[in-house]
Amino acid sequence: MTLLRRFLTIFALFGFLFADVTGAFARPSLPIIRDAEIEDTIRLYSLPIFEAAGLDSEVVRVHLVKSDSINAFVAGGQRIFLFTGLIMRTEKPDQLMGVIAHETGHIAGGHLARGKDAIENATTAAIIGYILGAAAIVAGAGQAGSAIILGGQGVAQQNYLRYSQTQEASADQAAISYLDNVGVTGKGMIDVLELLGEQEMLLSASQDPYARTHPLSRDRIAALERRVNASPYAKTPNNPDLVIRHDRMRAKLIGFIKPLNQVLQTYPTSDTSLVARYARAIAYHLKPDFAKAAAEMDSLLAEWPDDPYFWELKGQMLFENGKIEDSLEPLAKSVRLAPASPLLRLLYARALIATERPEAYRQAIGELEEVVRYEPDNRGAWQQLAIALGRDDQLGLSALASAEQHLLGGNKRDARIFAQRAIDKLPEGTPSRQRADDILAAASKPE
Repeated sequence: MTLLRRFLTIFALFGFLFADVTGAFARPSLPIIRDAEIEDTIRLYSLPIFEAAGLDSEVVRVHLVKSDSINAFVAGGQRIFLFTGLIMRTEKPDQLMGVIAHETGHIAGGHLARGKDAIENATTAAIIGYILGAAAIVAGAGQAGSAIILGGQGVAQQNYLRYSQTQEASADQAAISYLDNVGVTGKGMIDVLELLGEQEMLLSASQDPYARTHPLSRDRIAALERRVNASPYAKTPNNPDLVIRHDRMRAKLIGFIKPLNQVLQTYPTSDTSLVARYARAIAYHLKPDFAKAAAEMDSLLAEWPDDPYFWELKGQMLFENGKIEDSLEPLAKSVRLAPASPLLRLLYARALIATERPEAYRQAIGELEEVVRYEPDNRGAWQQLAIALGRDDQLGLSALASAEQHLLGGNKRDARIFAQRAIDKLPEGTPSRQRADDILAAASKPE
């Protein structure tokens, strides 16, 4: 084999293996879900913790991932991702608050940036192994080359996981400090780690302890118990109002995510509590069985007539069953009761647009302008605003809203198209025209 051919062979093998290594750290798109009530509850849990950590609560974002996994992580800057499986398995507010405090510890400790460095270092170690292994294979020592490649992977993995252990221990200790600051017991964190410990029992007893990206739960529990038991808030009970909110949040997720038979096992018809009726109403709606769903909701509203989320759900049920006009009053009432909720306004605006009445279009525009003021990165709101403006013959502003939507979605081609349409229709010197110019410039930048 010539020297050039040998070099090309090594290069080709290296390129393939490098793609494999980097792919191991790629994260697929996640099914993010949104709900006004659940987000409001998570916000109540999170804001005091963020403030205790010295973080700007306006910057940190919490996202819900629809997955049965018991998991949470930090990624993409100051963004916390909570899995619905985790929320549904927690029984008390302090358990979920403990998880949020732990993830906040990662953000405050700068672990995301350091984790990126750790991953890059691990990848480098693996690549060195790959290069040495590829060279050995090309030289004819196939088995030796394979051993070197596998060795490179092992060294890289253990280097990264040792670094992860330090991060996890640091985040645990920071979390207890935050919880002490807000007067919440850290025992909820221990409960969650014990739950994770049950999962560990399913693993092989001979497993390398570095095979996990977190320290073993039993080790973390021992360290945390010492700290929690020394806390003046160790025996502090959960806030009763938060307990109710937590139960509602779990019931809502179970109702929306689990099949009807499982919902009825968890919340049988003999259970007339608020949360049981709430979960059943949702599950019946999704079956669909509108009569049973409506009966459950009407019973809840009879007892709690000022609950915005009960009115939201009733309006949603009517809207999704084609009863558009009937849905308007419940949805309008939900907005009146919780005017700062952009998601309630968004659903109300969708119903207004669906009436296909000119005056409703103008009302929807007002609601949607409030939504994008609260949430300028809400692509769905920009899409609905584009529809409402278009039907109201405000074509320049409609094109601008579409440009915003596509820019947020990373679709630069369509963002340029709609920005140019907006420029062609909007008067020069106006803020809207300037925004269209800005979008066109942003969408025209090379990747």
